[in-house]
Amino acid sequence: MFKTRKEIVFVVLAGIFITNAVVAELIGGKLIQVGPFVMSIGILPWPVVFLTTDLINEYFGEKGVKKLSFITACLIAYAFLILFMAIVIPAAKGISPVNDEQFQAVFGQSMWIIIGSLIAFMVSQLIDVWIFWFFKRRTGERKIWLRTTGSTVISQLFDSFIVLGIAFWLPGKINFDTFLSSALIGYTFKLSIAVLLTPLIYAGHHMIKKYLEKDTIKEQKEDSNE
Repeated sequence: MFKTRKEIVFVVLAGIFITNAVVAELIGGKLIQVGPFVMSIGILPWPVVFLTTDLINEYFGEKGVKKLSFITACLIAYAFLILFMAIVIPAAKGISPVNDEQFQAVFGQSMWIIIGSLIAFMVSQLIDVWIFWFFKRRTGERKIWLRTTGSTVISQLFDSFIVLGIAFWLPGKINFDTFLSSALIGYTFKLSIAVLLTPLIYAGHHMIKKYLEKDTIKEQKEDSNE
């Protein structure tokens, strides 16, 4: 099924990307307090999404990330659809350890959160891809840190404000001051993590490059034998 190492790398990266993106959306309805600031717990898996996005960008190109982003958005929508069906179907009274009210409280995210999550995800991913390739076309294989961190700096600014704005501020769940401070602290957290992940980007880049080189050596040997 997987004839090349590159196919295996893509499947692994895509699996990690999709899993963390879906989990982030599912847990995003919970707000936590960090000092005087409030932010969504959904930001926790996003650093892994940054990491895999950059690696997929590097080895599978702009089209690879865009296709995977659209597929992931569809899967997120599918996950919300299944959750909606699970909420509508009543729990077995006196038997189910989780009653309808508890299930609704955890998974019953509003339509605003779903819409905000999907819009923010797609907008930020498309911006991330565009900026990443803007820098790569000008730097070539050099300055990996510039295109990875630079794309995250801009894309997550949009993501942080879009998701909180649509999901919490527009429906009146939080006031404007809380929205502004939450978006800024969430963005600062994501940006800080992105910078700290830079060594992992280089490490992942190195490991994948070494792993894929074995296929290149194999192909060269096969060509020489022919």
